[in-house]
Amino acid sequence: MRLSSKVALVTGAGSGIGRAGAIAMAREGARVIVTDRDGELARRAADEISAAGGAAGARQLDVTEDDALAAAIDAAAREFGRLDILHSHAGLQVEGTLEEVDVAGMDASWAVNVRAHFIAARAAVPHMKAQGGGSIIVTASNSGVQYDRGMIAYATTKHAAVAMVRQMAADYAAHAIRFNALCPGFVDTPFNAGFEKQMGGREELERYVRTAIPMGRWASVEEIAMGIVYLACDESAFMTGQAFVIDGGEFL
Repeated sequence: MRLSSKVALVTGAGSGIGRAGAIAMAREGARVIVTDRDGELARRAADEISAAGGAAGARQLDVTEDDALAAAIDAAAREFGRLDILHSHAGLQVEGTLEEVDVAGMDASWAVNVRAHFIAARAAVPHMKAQGGGSIIVTASNSGVQYDRGMIAYATTKHAAVAMVRQMAADYAAHAIRFNALCPGFVDTPFNAGFEKQMGGREELERYVRTAIPMGRWASVEEIAMGIVYLACDESAFMTGQAFVIDGGEFL
């Protein structure tokens, strides 16, 4: 198994891509700490991993609470003696143009899509330095490598997340700590509510997926999860500072 004996912590892992990634890493042998703002969803994901023979624990965690986020990462590293993988996944989608998004919407987007990744990485790095390396995966979006119409808060913060990942990768490569940005395209989960509203409803969103994505379909959460496993494991040992785009060619 590609992640045997590794310890991973995932934020926003109660549903969607985060949940699929946690399950996939556990299947590859990692001990996974599943965290989510909804503690019940985190517990259900951890229970599913355990029922399949994997090792997992669950914690309720709101990534906008700086001290709680850092404490959860420190606690995981202390409990298991190491932290090999941090997947900082939790995100927020606020739709609208410059005139439609208020300051509170931009601030909320920044708090989840940039600041929380910064706090999480800052907490994880000392543990990874002490053990000789690790992999930090930050979920950005293909919106971090292109520009969406009517999504100023989302696109701006996702571009910032990619830039931050590249800066951290440059700063910590000598410590064998790898930073990569996971940049998924459209996956059919409730997270797309903002895009659906901005595009004018579900029918228009479906039409966009069929016509604007060269592969003409949604990604599955499992397809994105395989990318997470790749970034987490030693197969990507010489890969750092990358925007790892999995979007059926939409950004081309």
